[in-house]
Amino acid sequence: MTTTVSTTMLASGKRANWRAAIGWLMGLPPAYGATVLLLLGAAWLRPNLLSPMLLLLILRQAVPLGLAVLGQSLVMRGRSLDLSSGGVIAAVAYLLTSGVLPWDAPWSLLACMAFGLLVGAINGLLVVRVRASSVIVTLSVSMILSGLVIAASQFRSPGEAPAMLRDFAVARVAGVPVSVLAWLGGLIPLAWFLRVSVFGRSLDAIGASPRAAQLSGLPHLKVVFITHVLSAAMSVCSGLVMLGAVGVGSANLGQDLALNSLAAAILGGINFGHGKGGMWGPMVAAFMLAFLFNFLTSLGLGEAGRLMLQGAIIGTAALAYSWRLRSAGGH
Repeated sequence: MTTTVSTTMLASGKRANWRAAIGWLMGLPPAYGATVLLLLGAAWLRPNLLSPMLLLLILRQAVPLGLAVLGQSLVMRGRSLDLSSGGVIAAVAYLLTSGVLPWDAPWSLLACMAFGLLVGAINGLLVVRVRASSVIVTLSVSMILSGLVIAASQFRSPGEAPAMLRDFAVARVAGVPVSVLAWLGGLIPLAWFLRVSVFGRSLDAIGASPRAAQLSGLPHLKVVFITHVLSAAMSVCSGLVMLGAVGVGSANLGQDLALNSLAAAILGGINFGHGKGGMWGPMVAAFMLAFLFNFLTSLGLGEAGRLMLQGAIIGTAALAYSWRLRSAGGH
């Protein structure tokens, strides 16, 4: 009798452990499982993509998206959105390569960062003071900046990127691209800061319930404003890395980065007001998307296939998270 009871309890404990493990896996951001499946598919169809040299190259390609999604994740956790990164990057690329700035490279880089902070401040003020839609505001700003770059390019064409950025793009330490190390060097302290700081806790509270956060005395509008400024700063950093890798300025540089950063944020566990994936989930998603685009290219799929798949990824991830929130009672 005792043996039977012990066996039953042991079997029940194993089932509970399995259920807990499955629940934990289901709770992970979609990017983790998708990355594993993608790597398995590449190991079967294109094993050369898994060579250390190509993986480091893909990681370097993921850095601009990884930087942009850092800012996008912060904004989305505050129940807002930033679609202005394409215009910011195009403007920064033009300022640095057209010769309109009269200063040497270091001062020009600082001027570009100040420009990005100004754009972020404008986005934030329009969102928190005018209470305009963040989608409309940031998309309009992006279109205005892109239009200004195209108009200015008719009089002074963009040229070669500063040597400092081109050298940074190809620099390596112990075989690892410096841009990847810089990406991780910014990610780790940011993730730690959000975990331990008042700002991070305020951002989580605002994402959970803006109305409750406002009633409790938290600086709701100020936090959302800061996330927009930080997001624009991350867009500038993303544009600098991208410009160094490409080597020349272009009005089309970074035009698809806003949607890609949105996709990476959703796949990484960031939903509007929810940040279950922390800051690491979106980073995994950024690598996953960069690897996916290389994988599709190796299979011979062109731009049309990439765009259709990108749209399907965004839609599927958004639907999956909406279903998960409804299943959890909206919490």
